[in-house]
Amino acid sequence: MALFLIIMTLFAILLSFIRFLIGPHLTDRVVAFDTMGIITVSLLVVISVTIKDSIYLDIAFVFALIGFVGTIVFARFNAIRNDDA
Repeated sequence: MALFLIIMTLFAILLSFIRFLIGPHLTDRVVAFDTMGIITVSLLVVISVTIKDSIYLDIAFVFALIGFVGTIVFARFNAIRNDDA
């Protein structure tokens, strides 16, 4: 069952990566990149539960925090860019 979950999350990351490559706008690409980050965090959690090692939960937490900060930075950049136009 865990192998099926890992394969499905890898497939979801692949689909998000395709969207990242063909996204017509910068916002589409950022959303796809953020989605890849969220799916990667869930993959790390599944791996952590599967092999019963909590270090992957710590890595998932740090990865989620970095992804959240990156999204906030992009939102701030986009807001500043739209004010100048």
